[in-house]
Amino acid sequence: MESRRVSPVFVGRASELAELAAGLARAGRGEPQAYVIGGEAGIGKSRLLDEVLAAARAAGAVTAVGFCVELGADGLPFAPVAAILRSLHRQLGPELAAAVTGREGELARLLPELGEARGASGDALDRMRLFELTARMLERLAADRPLVVAVEDLHWSDRSTRELLGYLFRSVQRSRLVILATYRADDLHRRHPLRPFLAELDRLRSVRRVELARLSDAEVVAQMAGITGGAPEPALARSVFERSEGNPFFVEELTASGGGRGLSESLRDLLLVRVEALSEGVQELLRIVAEAGSSVEHALLAEVARLPEPELLAALRAAVGGCLLVPTEDGDGYRFRHALMREAVVDDLLPGERARLNRRFAKALEAGHGLVPESERAARLASYWFHAGDGAKALPAVLAAAGEAGRRYAHAERLRLLERGLELWDTVPEPVRAGLRPVEPIWAYPEPHTPGRPMDYPDLLAEATMAAVLSEEKDRVLALSRRAVRVLDERADPLRAAWFWLQRSRARAGLGRYDGAAELDRARELVQGLPPSVVHAQILAQVAARSTLEMPGPELFATAEHAVRMARLVGAEQTELYARLTLGCVMTDSGDVAAGLAEMSAVIERLIEAGNIGLMSRSLVNFAATLAEVGELERSCQAVARGMDIAHRFGLEDTKGWLSANQAQVWIAMGRWPEAEAAAAAALRQARDVRPRASARLAAGHLARLRGDIEAAGEALATTRAEIDTPDLNPSMVVNLARLEVGVAASRGRIEDVRTALAAAVRIGFPPFTAYHAWEVFLAAAMAESEGRGLPAADPGRPAAVAAIRRAMAPTPRARPMWAALGRLVDVELKRAEGQDTPHLWADVLAALEPFGLPHHLAVARLGWAEALLAEGGPEARERAVEPLRRAGETALALGAAPLRERVARLAARAGLSPLPPAPPQPAEPPDPADAFGLTRRERDVLALVALGRSNRQIAEELFISPKTASVHVSNIMAKLSVSGRGEAAALAHRLRLVPLPVEG
Repeated sequence: MESRRVSPVFVGRASELAELAAGLARAGRGEPQAYVIGGEAGIGKSRLLDEVLAAARAAGAVTAVGFCVELGADGLPFAPVAAILRSLHRQLGPELAAAVTGREGELARLLPELGEARGASGDALDRMRLFELTARMLERLAADRPLVVAVEDLHWSDRSTRELLGYLFRSVQRSRLVILATYRADDLHRRHPLRPFLAELDRLRSVRRVELARLSDAEVVAQMAGITGGAPEPALARSVFERSEGNPFFVEELTASGGGRGLSESLRDLLLVRVEALSEGVQELLRIVAEAGSSVEHALLAEVARLPEPELLAALRAAVGGCLLVPTEDGDGYRFRHALMREAVVDDLLPGERARLNRRFAKALEAGHGLVPESERAARLASYWFHAGDGAKALPAVLAAAGEAGRRYAHAERLRLLERGLELWDTVPEPVRAGLRPVEPIWAYPEPHTPGRPMDYPDLLAEATMAAVLSEEKDRVLALSRRAVRVLDERADPLRAAWFWLQRSRARAGLGRYDGAAELDRARELVQGLPPSVVHAQILAQVAARSTLEMPGPELFATAEHAVRMARLVGAEQTELYARLTLGCVMTDSGDVAAGLAEMSAVIERLIEAGNIGLMSRSLVNFAATLAEVGELERSCQAVARGMDIAHRFGLEDTKGWLSANQAQVWIAMGRWPEAEAAAAAALRQARDVRPRASARLAAGHLARLRGDIEAAGEALATTRAEIDTPDLNPSMVVNLARLEVGVAASRGRIEDVRTALAAAVRIGFPPFTAYHAWEVFLAAAMAESEGRGLPAADPGRPAAVAAIRRAMAPTPRARPMWAALGRLVDVELKRAEGQDTPHLWADVLAALEPFGLPHHLAVARLGWAEALLAEGGPEARERAVEPLRRAGETALALGAAPLRERVARLAARAGLSPLPPAPPQPAEPPDPADAFGLTRRERDVLALVALGRSNRQIAEELFISPKTASVHVSNIMAKLSVSGRGEAAALAHRLRLVPLPVEG
């Protein structure tokens, strides 16, 4: 009977193969596909991947595979991506070269074969541009036929690889690209970095998850038959199934060992029995391969093994023939056929053996180049020396690897390496440390290094802090800078101390826990009286930017100008542009609108010219928002459209989210409500940062309130508060929150809640650059008071409330015509609350508002005018009231503003007028069976998703609500349906047709 180690028959996985085959077919039609395949170790992920790739190649696709390596945690960034690109370079050659024409310098950071990597542009965060260029290159290569790229072993992936994959999953829209990735599910402990990444992927509709289960007893028998060439004995098959528990790799091992008779029950012993059956020479070779990492190049293995070529080849042939090793995808090296086998061999090594082998690998890499890809050499050398236990060799190697990671924009891996350097610092003799020089300062810190000056511990802390800044690990910024200010003597070295305080301030503000004001003030104190420097300019620029969020004094303009001058003096263009943008905002807000907008526009043009994306997001978003704030709504829309193009070109995904959120606000004001709703939804999809997502939710909530959907508006308000509930909320966010909170309370008729919400907002204050939204807050409060004036029971608190609104709005600027018009609208609403409004006042408000194209505001003013005319009495006034009342009704109907339409209808009915066009007739519909259970509209939406098997988190993402809110809805639904679980609820929903039937196809 023939016996093989691996079954030639692929057993089971029929449904998984069918799903992946369907994905390949969709890709062939131009729909990009992404699958993440998970399962325990040995479950057959790689075998399934091999089958899929073979089928894809047979259908004419190009395929490439890259493996994540355990070294990734020590700073080997983009390892699988580089392997995939090298494979494509070998296969496609000229086609790949054509796809990257003009971008070789940037993409050489991932694929050195493309040429010399282009230098970094100052402080610009070019990382997203690298991701964008990679995505566009893959799209071009997948334009005419399917391209399938696979990343194995995501559980070992470095953060840079995960972020690039996430970018590809989100941004590739039109191509025949298929991305496959595998991961070992049983390795994912609670704090494993892959867990949040997988959770993020679950929210993307473009990514499908495939989870592999264990084999059934019949499938185990089929696998054993494939291995042995005949049906196994029933007792043997039963033993193998019970001991393997359906894990295909364990089935192979137990079958190959005759059922595992006499073997230890431990997995390690089960795996090692195959190794121990080989000669000592082959075993030693396997130990070397295991300690090398996930794979090893043939040339490096030959150097470390120190065997004559015939003996080396004979040992490799035995290991490959025994199905322990397999050649790597590129044919240049070897890896274990299964990671579990490698882990067992590594675990069997004694500590001294491991250190000895790592030293041999390190010495081999030091002695010659060309043994490994040059892009990996520094990181692997650092890892080998570290695990060899030689700190004097490891520290310089770690710093060199950190520099290489920084040049590739792998900031998270650079941070891990520099933190390892901090661990090693005190273990290294002083003469070795004296020979070290700071890591190449790709990112300015804080002054150019003095040539020849040795690195000291604060230097290393600064490099690590900047890596944490660039990798957006703000907690690490705080921890590292805290350590720095403890070891630095601020009197002897105030400049470097100030730099660390500046980083602490930025990190605290970015975390939203605190505004960072105290840290920034300390930094400013330390540089007072010092000569001009980059650090001083950075601090002044930050002080000016912070002041725009507070209640600024007259010194704000002077501080911004001072920052610009100092940055120019010391040649810090990045800081100069940052300060100029702030200066432009200040000029605009103070009334010099044309000059301020021109300054902001000039900054944007310079950033685009230099390809400097470090400030591009802030500049594009602030420019569009400032245009809207001063009433230039059409120009704001144009700025958003251009900003979207620029953000797409430079790969700035969060910028798109911010721009979409701002666009939604502008379109609400302009009466383009369907587009506003779409823009808010787009912002929620595009943005990762909580702030643009919160802004989009608030816009959606405001729109829902104007339409009369108070339930949705309240949910938006609650979700936003849950997401950004911090003690030191950004004041501009407070204004938007206050507008929605006041509006929702007013719509619910809760006048005391209106007054409480307004008072809370007034206590915090309305900062600059929020005048439009501040007037909106006052308008909502004033309308709540004026609408309540006609209630039968007099409200004794109304006069005090009206007086409080007037006091609160007194400092709000009216310098711009639109602000003045909104202020006049609030004024007359307050007079209406007091019963003192007149037709003349409303006519003046209407004339002031008309130039700005604010249809809802105009309709409110026309309604107020008509009401005042009717109150004046007389046939002439009554006749004059008809036209504004009719136009207000038409606008309310066109917008879908149900509350406004109801106000118009009530006034028309009181006056005995019929100026309103009828609402569009609705076809008669059969009774909704859900009505019998008292389900609300939102509960029906939730039930429909429960019926599709969605979790609370998935329901929350799809409906733009919080998971907690989704859970409350599900509980309410179960109570109303009188069911005990989600399965019963789904079954009842389908049986009684409480939700729409799923569409086939």
